[in-house]
Amino acid sequence: MDVTLHLAQDPEADALLGRNPLAALIGMLLDQQVPMEWAFKGPWTIAQRLGTNGLDAHEIAAQDPEAFAALLSEKPAVHRYPGSMAQRVQQLCQYLVEHYDGDPEAVWKDVGSGRELLKRLEQLPGYGKQKAQIFLALLGKQLDVRPQGWREVAGPYGEEKSFRSVADITGPTSLAKVRAYKQELKAAAKAARTAGR
Repeated sequence: MDVTLHLAQDPEADALLGRNPLAALIGMLLDQQVPMEWAFKGPWTIAQRLGTNGLDAHEIAAQDPEAFAALLSEKPAVHRYPGSMAQRVQQLCQYLVEHYDGDPEAVWKDVGSGRELLKRLEQLPGYGKQKAQIFLALLGKQLDVRPQGWREVAGPYGEEKSFRSVADITGPTSLAKVRAYKQELKAAAKAARTAGR
């Protein structure tokens, strides 16, 4: 895996996401309750604080939990909830070590179908159905991982030029479109809540 991604909107962080599959998985894991760019810059920040050029599942899984939580909590914090996210990142890495010998690419390498890949992604700690579908769409749209039926099982995120998620972000223009879509969703949800009162 060596592609150019533009999810963090930061050249060094994006380069890490494009060459290190674990960084991409961790970025997706962190992508909740914080701006997308902040979440996807997280893996680069973790690598810097660990004093390494990449991320390794064995190394992160073996970290002392308190020390790792402190590492993510240093200012600027890697996430709004650095303690709980540190725990989730370690759980993800421990799962990869246990089930894939620490090789994140093995999650999607030689997978037989989109349905099987979605199932594997949903089994990752911290990944629910929506997060798994978005990551599957990212794999298909930007990382050339396209098992049979991948678009269908990715749901609306697999649609071409849908601009619904990080799977569609290739630069500032597409980021703005995705952000506008998310704001529309929030506004519609708020209107529905207000109408229901």
